[in-house]
Amino acid sequence: MNNSNATGIHLRIAPLGNSLSLLLVISYLLCVGFGLLAPVQMRMYEAWAPLLPGFEWLTWPGFLIGLVEVYLYGWYIAVLFVPLFRWFSRNKN
Repeated sequence: MNNSNATGIHLRIAPLGNSLSLLLVISYLLCVGFGLLAPVQMRMYEAWAPLLPGFEWLTWPGFLIGLVEVYLYGWYIAVLFVPLFRWFSRNKN
């Protein structure tokens, strides 16, 4: 397979969904950890709050709902991205 040829790439939703979800979960955990250690003016929770309905800083339910939501965002992106990528990269002979 020629790596420079985008039409030779076969993306699948499941691996991309899991990869993106894990990337977002790790980023979320790093941001929460940073928020616990950083001075008040440098915390990231204010950036996450508008994107995560139900997220509340420093509560277990808020933390868990945020974790679930970022995981689902990864799947949302994959479910939309893979079909669009396939459609735009198909061979038009």
